[in-house]
Order: sequence, then structure tokens, then C-alpha cells
Amino acid sequence: MIIRRFPLSVVCVAAAIILGLTLPLGVASGGLNIPAETIVSVLLGSDLGAFFSLEPASKPMTKIIIDLRLPRMILASIVGGGLAIVGVLLQTATRNDLADPFLFGLSSGAAAGAVLVITFTGDFLGIWTLPIAAFVGGLVSALTVLALVTRTLHTGPERLVLAGLAVSFLFTAIANYFVFAGDQRAAHSVVFWSLGGLGLARWETIGFAVLGLFMLISFCTLKKHQLDALLSGDDTAHCLGINPKRMRIEIFIVCAFATGLFVSLVGVIGFVGLMVPHLARAFVGPLHGALLIVCGLFGAVLVVSSDIVSRLILAPQELPIGIITAAVGAVFVIFLVIRKRSA
Repeated sequence: MIIRRFPLSVVCVAAAIILGLTLPLGVASGGLNIPAETIVSVLLGSDLGAFFSLEPASKPMTKIIIDLRLPRMILASIVGGGLAIVGVLLQTATRNDLADPFLFGLSSGAAAGAVLVITFTGDFLGIWTLPIAAFVGGLVSALTVLALVTRTLHTGPERLVLAGLAVSFLFTAIANYFVFAGDQRAAHSVVFWSLGGLGLARWETIGFAVLGLFMLISFCTLKKHQLDALLSGDDTAHCLGINPKRMRIEIFIVCAFATGLFVSLVGVIGFVGLMVPHLARAFVGPLHGALLIVCGLFGAVLVVSSDIVSRLILAPQELPIGIITAAVGAVFVIFLVIRKRSA
């Protein structure tokens, strides 16, 4: 099957334009719709707004835009792009088209940490309690997977997948135990967090997401040629002087830290790392130099758009964003399976 390739610059410009259109829409949309003139007035400030004859926004409206909507859209863009890049790395490392950031127990470990805080300890560290607990849980699950695969003589992609599934089921069981053993009144909060949401988006917590994205970009910039070599198989990688086992462990460590940071802020948003790499490959091919850039943009567009839909579909009630991405992802996987069978 011949897949059409498009120039990288054209794809990036198109994706950036779409993202540039969805971000203002995300700021304006929600339980309370905000006029475009009000958003422009707040962003320009009182002096520039008066120069352009714009009415100054009220203090509550300014607070909604600056303290709630803007950090929410920025966090959605960072997390969406980051999860998509993690998906590319894991699919390359495992040579599994269905690999995504949550195949290796990272989400279940983070969920266990978050559920422990919600049902037992409470917010003893303020707004940092839930992100820190979820990050520690995801890190523990990642280290458990690494401990399993590094104790074997051969760390192939199939062992990573099996170890990740085993750890995922283990931490899911632990999280479910916490739900039933802890405060039953917190069950709604547990369910909402486990399905993903951007309600914790604050300027103070965006730094966690930026750190995760910075780690991914730095690693991909340094290792993009080694990642391309893994696409040709372990034997070819060995011939090029690359140790596939070591490379997979490095990929998994970086992905574990980044995913732990993302999940600690937004909960479990599934299928982003599975869908976006396939879409991006259809436009720019499998080589990582172009693929990773396009994945970052496509992932940001997907999560921002899903967040807008989640706030509008049952307005003024907010739907967990993971429900939207799961619905889209399920349809995508069915399409992927049908296409592979007919190819």
C-alpha cells in the first residue's frame, strides 16, 4: 500500500493554523461562553484595549480567562503533544502498532497514587498533593516494569509489553482496593480523575508538564538517528553500532518520567499516543526527524479539540476528556484493524 507523503513545512503550517484556531475557541467555550471582544480586551490589557476602543472586562471575567481558561488550553497543548511523542517512542521501541503510553502500567500506577490521596490522606500538601501522589505512583510502576525486564537476559519488545501489562493489572487491582476500602464519598472524584480532565490546570502546575515535554524533546533531538535505526530491526541496529536493549531501556525511562508528569496533572487520557503516530506517519512517513514534530502538533490539536467537546456536549456539566478520546480512539482502532486486514 502506497502512503502519500506531504512536505513537512506544509503539514506543520496546516497543523499550526488549526491549533491556532482551536486555542481561542477553547478559551471562549465552556459552561460560560465568552465573547471574542472580551478575550481580546483581557489579553491586550486596559491601555491597549482602550486604544482599540474595546470595553474593559470585569474582574470575574478576567479571572476566568487568565487563571482558568488560558492555563487549561496551554496544559492541553503540552500534554497532547507530549503523549503523542511518547506514543511514537514506545511504538518504535516495541515494534507494536498498538503501543501507547498506558500499555506499560504508567496510568494504573499513577491512578493508584491518586486514589490513595483522594480516599485516605486528603490534600495534606494543598494543590500539589494529587499531582505528586500520581507522579510517585506512575514512577513506582515504571520502575517495577524496568526491574522485571532488566533481570532477564534478553529485553525484547515482547517482554516489555508483557511486563507492562502485568504491572498494569497489579496497580489497577491496588487502585480498586483503595476505592472500596477508603472514603466512599470520594468515589465520584476518583472516577472523574481516572477518566481524565484538565480541571487541575493552574499556572503553578504547568511547569510539571513543561518539564516532561522538555525531556522528550531533548531525548528525541539527541537520539533521532538511533530511533530510525530501530525501525530496521535489532540486527541492523547492531551493525550500526547501536545496542537495542540499552536503547529500549533509555526510551522507557524517558517515557516513564514524562508520562508520570502528564498523568499526574490531567489523569488518564487514553488513545492519544496510539492514534496520533499513525495519523502523522500517513503524512510525513516513519522517520523520526519529521514524525516527532508533526506528532506534537497533531497531539496538541486532538487534546484541545477533545477538551472543547467535553465542555460543550453536556454544558454546563463537564464531561471527562478521556471519554471523548476513548470514543474517537475506539473508532480509529476498528478502522486500523479493517485496513490492515484488507491490505
